[in-house]
Amino acid sequence: MNHNLFALFQTRFPRDLDWNFLETPEGRTLSYRELERQSACLQRVLKEHGVAPGDRVVAQVEKSPLALALYLACLRCGAVYVPLNTAYTPREVAYFLADALPRVLVVRPEQVDELASAVSEVGVAHILTLDAYGNGSLAVSADVGSPDHSVTVRDRHDLAAILYTSGTTGRSKGAMLTHANLASNALALHRAWGFMHEDVLIHALPIFHVHGLFVAIHCVLLNGSGMFFLPGFDADTIIDLLPRATLLMGVPTFYTRLLQHPNLTAARCAHMRLFIAGSAPLLPDIFKAFQQRAGHRILERYGMTEAGMITSNPLHGERVPGTVGFPLPGVEVRVCDRDGRRLIDAVGMLEVRGPNVFSGYWRMPDKTATELRPDGFFITGDLARIDPHGRIALSGRAKDLIISGGYNVYPKEVENAIDGIAGVDESAIIGLQNPGLGEAVVAVVTLQPGVDLDEAGLIDRLEGKLARFKQPKKVIFVDTLPRNAMGKVQKNELRARFAHIRCEV
Repeated sequence: MNHNLFALFQTRFPRDLDWNFLETPEGRTLSYRELERQSACLQRVLKEHGVAPGDRVVAQVEKSPLALALYLACLRCGAVYVPLNTAYTPREVAYFLADALPRVLVVRPEQVDELASAVSEVGVAHILTLDAYGNGSLAVSADVGSPDHSVTVRDRHDLAAILYTSGTTGRSKGAMLTHANLASNALALHRAWGFMHEDVLIHALPIFHVHGLFVAIHCVLLNGSGMFFLPGFDADTIIDLLPRATLLMGVPTFYTRLLQHPNLTAARCAHMRLFIAGSAPLLPDIFKAFQQRAGHRILERYGMTEAGMITSNPLHGERVPGTVGFPLPGVEVRVCDRDGRRLIDAVGMLEVRGPNVFSGYWRMPDKTATELRPDGFFITGDLARIDPHGRIALSGRAKDLIISGGYNVYPKEVENAIDGIAGVDESAIIGLQNPGLGEAVVAVVTLQPGVDLDEAGLIDRLEGKLARFKQPKKVIFVDTLPRNAMGKVQKNELRARFAHIRCEV
């Protein structure tokens, strides 16, 4: 049996291959027949450049239909696809090249000169180009010659992709994802979210990340349906598309910005079936406001690079704001203390085991051994509590845990209390060094336009809501919070930016 993920997708293609796979804002369409042919042509190009099963293909390219076809071509020929964030600098890309050792590098045309020295030093055999409009040497090569429609036989445990973590606590790690990892997770999500033949997805996410590439695209391919393929988030465009679509997958900032649009109404969303949020915590106030305005309860889910999607709120049933639902079918979770002892209805380290969990970190056996327990559970680095019903609530990253005066302070709890204060837009809780407490709780806060709220006023409003040791010793007001490409607040940046600030006990 061929366990190649592309072979699975082929079994789910619509009977009529002229069915639209995607449509761009300009009205350009790509059918399943054209997608299959493009990926076959690109497979031929990769093979002509010496790509063999197991070879890495690194791509730092803009979102485009041909970029998707390149990913599928890598699957077809058994190569390992390595997508890179388009925001990475040449210096950062040089690190990834030295670590992944790709056979082929695909970049934007203007990057070739910038990366010339890194390519030469690492010994990358070939560099091809692709821009946001589908132009470049990769496209030219694809147009010359016949397509290769074969699908290389792959074992379930063969690598399909390497995705690098953000590297906020050290050098980036390459999470190795197998064909079975990706297939099992896609099938579980397709079932859990009740995909139907008539579904149409609005795709406004980047495609170098688990959310946009493996969650969104894989579900569409398994469903044999179509999507509106947007270069990025644009509230006006999405509002216009709502009557023609049934699903939207987005990060919480998508929903915050949609709520600011005057044309977001329940009538406008009447054709929509499901709004899904992930990649960063969804504030309960946004959940409630969206339900009131749009008439839909956002479905929040939880996942990470090393395990794809892990949990989801139910399609049918109660979706509790501030929680990420239940484990997906076939996925086991547990909460443990630092020594690996299981905790019941208490905050601890969330661990996960299942067919979705990665096989380890590329060229980092020691790091793999540290984070994968002998019984197969992966230590996520996230703090969580599992209630008696099995529903999971996250408390933040373990590295963000604050120990103040010997007490554990979970940032998420404090953030929820502050975010509930009238006039507060959003908050991020960090710990800064303090000689008396070890760490002092510090709140970095953004306010809604026109709100007049100072530090003393904010702390006063927390009285009776939080124990004294959890209350901020310092409040810093900022215009915006720093975020990564998927909308997660970068607390490491905040800690570095405000490390000089003195916090009085």
